[in-house]
Amino acid sequence: MPSYSEFGFVNTKKMFEKAIAENYCVPAFNFNDMTEILAITTACIETRSPVIIANDIGSRDELGPAMVIYMVLGALKTAEAEGVPIPIALHLDHGPDFQACKSCIDSGFSSVMIDGSHFPYEQNIAMTKEVVDYAHQLDVTVEGELGVIAGHEGDSEVSLGSYTDPNDVEDFVSRTGVDSLAIAIGTNHGAYKFKVEPGQAPPPLRFDILQEIIDRLPDLPIVLHGASAVPQDFVALINEYGGIMENAIGVPEDQLQQAAKMHVVKVNIHSDAQITITGSLRKYFAKNPSHIDPRQYMNAARRALVKLYKHKITNVLGSAGRV
Repeated sequence: MPSYSEFGFVNTKKMFEKAIAENYCVPAFNFNDMTEILAITTACIETRSPVIIANDIGSRDELGPAMVIYMVLGALKTAEAEGVPIPIALHLDHGPDFQACKSCIDSGFSSVMIDGSHFPYEQNIAMTKEVVDYAHQLDVTVEGELGVIAGHEGDSEVSLGSYTDPNDVEDFVSRTGVDSLAIAIGTNHGAYKFKVEPGQAPPPLRFDILQEIIDRLPDLPIVLHGASAVPQDFVALINEYGGIMENAIGVPEDQLQQAAKMHVVKVNIHSDAQITITGSLRKYFAKNPSHIDPRQYMNAARRALVKLYKHKITNVLGSAGRV
């Protein structure tokens, strides 16, 4: 059973300690394929940013456990070759149960999330503690979730969310031993995060809940899921070139900037990447109908992704130059 340290990955403990001390947020970029991993690598090298490279269990099963490990190892070795030793954590996003988390830990993941948020409170505690007890034996960090984040994530769909109750946080953290906690303050998974009329602003995030949690546990690393901004220029491209994305709207980036300065140390971003890839490909195929070489159109998508990730790192999360 290989240890993540043998591959050169790091867990999130020191990453988050530094982020809390210096008031920035570490990006957590999900990947499903080579285009995304290449773009993540390029963006982090060029901005000198630490990164959490995340993979959900469905994507891991599709790619294969060994392929996931060695794709991320490729990112690490590329950064080293460029002379930019980027701290990289390989993270399981939304682990559904103990066995999924254990399998990822045993294959070389340095961080896992166990998501028991949609189960009753005591069951969530029991599930989370079981993962923590196993992971900590191997120096792997664990993220739990309290409160329910609605929307589409991976192969699952949650129709109704609920805010995190600050009164539960101290008990949950003390009984589970989690290293970080994903909370629900109004973000949602997917590209259709809020039901608003065209031109209407989305509801603000519940920073009062976030602040109360910080007041109760000032050293707790806090995570936001479902925090993509849903870039409207690429939504427009998708619609212009044959796609249908009506009323797709995300979390305003100024709210994410505020969260990054308030103890939120990890923000998960994937829908923005999916939208960027799709918009880029639709435009490319429309403009270049005779092209058949995947390198041509996938490189166009990758360049757009690099630009997106660099923007998030530099202008939203503040992690540029933090290696």
